[in-house]
Amino acid sequence: MKVAVIGGGLAGVECAKALSRQGIKVDLYEMKPLKKSPAHKLPTLAELVCSNSLKAERLNSAAGLLKHEMAYLNSICVETAYECKVEAGGALAVDRHEFSRIITEKIRNDENVNIIEKEVAEIPKGYDGAVICAGPLASEGLSKTIRKMCGDGLSFYDAAAPIVSADSIDMECAFTQSRYDRGGEADYINCPMNKAEYEAFYEAIINAESADVHSFDKRKDVYEGCMPIEVLASRGKDTMRYGPLKPVGLTDPRTGHRPWANLQLRKENKDGTMYNLVGFQTNLKFGEQKRVFSMFPALKNAEFLRYGVMHRNTFIDSPRLLNGDFSMRDNPLIFFGGQITGVEGYMESAASGLMAGINLAKRLKGEETVILPKETMIGALSRYISDETVKNFQPMGANFGVLPPLEEKIRDKQERYMQLANRGMKSLKEFAKNNNLGVKND
Repeated sequence: MKVAVIGGGLAGVECAKALSRQGIKVDLYEMKPLKKSPAHKLPTLAELVCSNSLKAERLNSAAGLLKHEMAYLNSICVETAYECKVEAGGALAVDRHEFSRIITEKIRNDENVNIIEKEVAEIPKGYDGAVICAGPLASEGLSKTIRKMCGDGLSFYDAAAPIVSADSIDMECAFTQSRYDRGGEADYINCPMNKAEYEAFYEAIINAESADVHSFDKRKDVYEGCMPIEVLASRGKDTMRYGPLKPVGLTDPRTGHRPWANLQLRKENKDGTMYNLVGFQTNLKFGEQKRVFSMFPALKNAEFLRYGVMHRNTFIDSPRLLNGDFSMRDNPLIFFGGQITGVEGYMESAASGLMAGINLAKRLKGEETVILPKETMIGALSRYISDETVKNFQPMGANFGVLPPLEEKIRDKQERYMQLANRGMKSLKEFAKNNNLGVKND
């Protein structure tokens, strides 16, 4: 059996290694060093483009739990990260040149993996299966092929609004109502502002600091529906009140009147543990988003699970196209891995490639593919990107909001996170041993 893996980033190397462990031959296609995207500098595999940090290391963090799960599943990226770790407080940071060099060396020395330095515009023929691990800067030719496969389900630009944890919304300052009472009462959580609150918010947002934008992230054709909220605000004091903050069709039960301005929050997942700020796609710096958006009384103590972003990011409409095992719904021998699936972040991308490799190997051997338990970070993200109830799909990184809540409500955040993490690792270990995942020994 032989498989084609397209893309030698973090997802691609994880996928190739997972297939190799199962004795499956892999041709790993990577266009570097023959051709590079505007973001790439190194000739080697698994290049870290934006940062050398793989985020928090501690178990009781979402990023830390993800890495612990990956380590248990024999992740080459986590293993290598610890081999070239640099001091970075509580984060796992690496010497990015060494990280890329060592991974490239490990892959080249793998007898089951053959690296083919070639740009791929179409899925190569003659293989028993294929995994597309294209990153956010996928080549034009490959993007065209993916578009043919996915129809309208391919995006080239990420315009995502912030997401907050449901249990951090102050419902004493909010109310549930659909505009003009269309739809269910609980479809939206409304965060009203009076005139004074709105005017203070307006002054804050037009003076807030935006993030630096790379040349390859700039977009000239941003349509009105994706306009950054801060750009909309700059057009005049009342523009937001006629756009995302329009109060029409709503009645604040505290006053019996229509609010001066109103932000609507919409469920991000079917469990209702996460809510996004409708119409608040933004390019503000993360700290500024926290400061300015917390000015809504209902969000004064909000926990931001994901901040808004606007950048180049090739990704497919996974809830309509992929199964939770990362295979295509209409072609079980083609899998996707990496950011193109709609996961956001270095380790999230690597984890999706790892699972795609594990599952393609199982499918080729006639075994049932697997989705890790919903209590695990990898399992929760796998379910999120394949959840057909998720509308207006935007990429998602690791956060505790995607996990099912604990049965017992725990007020202390760090204690709650630790219990979520311990629960996740316990469920992973039980599942892995029962499903022949070839994990590390405890």
